[in-house]
Amino acid sequence: MDQSLLVFVTVAEKKSFTRAADALHMTQPAVSQYIQTLEKNLGAKLLDRNNKYVQLNKAGEIVYHHANEIIGLYTQMQTLLDDTMNKASGNLAIGASYTFGEYVLPHIVAYLQVCYPLIKPKITIANTKRISEWVANRHLDVGIVDGEIHHSNLPLEPFAEDLMYIVAAANHPSLTDEPLKINDLKNETWILREEASGTREATEKVFAELAFSPKKIMEFGSTQIIKESVQVGLGVTILSHCTIQKEVSLGSLKIVDVQGTPFRRKFSLITPPSKFKTKVTRVFSDVLRKNDGLPDFFGKPITMGP
Repeated sequence: MDQSLLVFVTVAEKKSFTRAADALHMTQPAVSQYIQTLEKNLGAKLLDRNNKYVQLNKAGEIVYHHANEIIGLYTQMQTLLDDTMNKASGNLAIGASYTFGEYVLPHIVAYLQVCYPLIKPKITIANTKRISEWVANRHLDVGIVDGEIHHSNLPLEPFAEDLMYIVAAANHPSLTDEPLKINDLKNETWILREEASGTREATEKVFAELAFSPKKIMEFGSTQIIKESVQVGLGVTILSHCTIQKEVSLGSLKIVDVQGTPFRRKFSLITPPSKFKTKVTRVFSDVLRKNDGLPDFFGKPITMGP
């Protein structure tokens, strides 16, 4: 691989020739020489620089984007070659949407550390849209999402079923002994995730299928703040059962018995488009497919509180 690409990417990310030299264990003149050679070979200036800063110009942004892909492909090639002779080992960049990443993925990582201690996972948590983009750009080795994606070259591979419940504070007046219809909750404030999230997408699908339109919606960017808001009586919500198990068992949240619930959706696996997968990616994907290390509540309705 052209060393000048690695030097250029490091300078762009560190925004400094000096910091890039330190990170690469090189001298600053050597870093400058690599950048000059790259700019000469490409016939374009890539960096705007003065005594205070170094930043990418338009040409530099183009080269930076493709240089990252080239470095990623080269690293993957080297890893695949190493895989032919070694056990599953090395770095594994995992991206996951919030629900899976914050409540389920820790169980998977713990399982990997026991069974495959040479794998070094690096975790990124974001909404489904961002995770799919980063997988498509090869910034992540594997992604786990809970919604639809808009990349035709990233097929979804469902591996677990998720159940979603309508929940409210334990003392909410809508909690009755008789099942409700969702229209009985039309005057409630619905506290939902932001529109780019998989949970929000699943919720909108539920509303559409039931021809239901809440009168008031509040949006929050994390599941935890939604749970806290519901607990203090700000409204009701729809959340995955893996996010509410603790609160339901403690009695701070209760499931609203609504006809047709729980709602079902899938957790899905996505990987970058490639004929070859690294051994660590294959091992991780197989763990998901076999549900190794996954909590045993997947696909099973949780017990409602008294």
